[in-house]
Amino acid sequence: MARPRHRAAECGCMSWEGRVAVVTGGGTGIGAATVRLLAARGVHCVINYASSRDDAEALAAEVSGGAIAVQADITDDAQCRALAKAATDAFGRIDFLVNNSGRTKFAAHEDLDALSGADFIDIYQLNVIGAFQMVRACAPALKAGDASAVVNIASVAGVFGMGSSVAYAASKGALITMTKSLARVMAPAIRVNAVAPGYVGTGWFEKRLGAVGFAKLNERIAASVPMALATMAPDVAAPVVNLLDPAMRSVTGEVMLVDAGGHLDVALSRRPGKEG
Repeated sequence: MARPRHRAAECGCMSWEGRVAVVTGGGTGIGAATVRLLAARGVHCVINYASSRDDAEALAAEVSGGAIAVQADITDDAQCRALAKAATDAFGRIDFLVNNSGRTKFAAHEDLDALSGADFIDIYQLNVIGAFQMVRACAPALKAGDASAVVNIASVAGVFGMGSSVAYAASKGALITMTKSLARVMAPAIRVNAVAPGYVGTGWFEKRLGAVGFAKLNERIAASVPMALATMAPDVAAPVVNLLDPAMRSVTGEVMLVDAGGHLDVALSRRPGKEG
């Protein structure tokens, strides 16, 4: 039976019901927040995880009504293809792909001896090659749709050469460039965009800093950005879902910075309403 055609292009709106999204690293953080938003719109979600099985399965049970958790290491091309097949076997289609999985190694940028070639390869293998392999694995199903889209989770680190390490920043810069390349070659069937967060207050920080330390960190972050808030996972998930919306049919190859205005480098004391 032919897939129903959604008239999003003509009316600028759509029903999300019955669409299918694959979200890598979907059991925690930004991925989990994205799954919750998509599921609330009636999208069936394939929640990929590498090691966070309990989190992914709990999330699938939480959103219910058409979510499954699937283990796959996306640094392995064969597992990427198996993940895409699991999605089509379960739901018959893939409409959206969110490349959220990523890793880093913390190292001061000025310490050139803090990173090895193996560190670069390890980070690139997931942050760049894994994302590419997932696009390739999902491409046939995405091309069969009528309003398919990919969103890559990049970082402001890849825009400004900052963040946890030189290797991480370089990998996210590569992901941004790859987003533009893929947007060009996958059009018109598939739109490809990226979201580039700055600091995101997730459970990763809370586990390492404790509740009090996490709260203090968020206070410091909020005091340093124009919007006076610490960005949380749902704050990033919302633009991700917006970029997936077929009503955004003219938007591809874009990188949306989501950092509460931190990239503007505006001092708190110079915000409107503040003296100084």
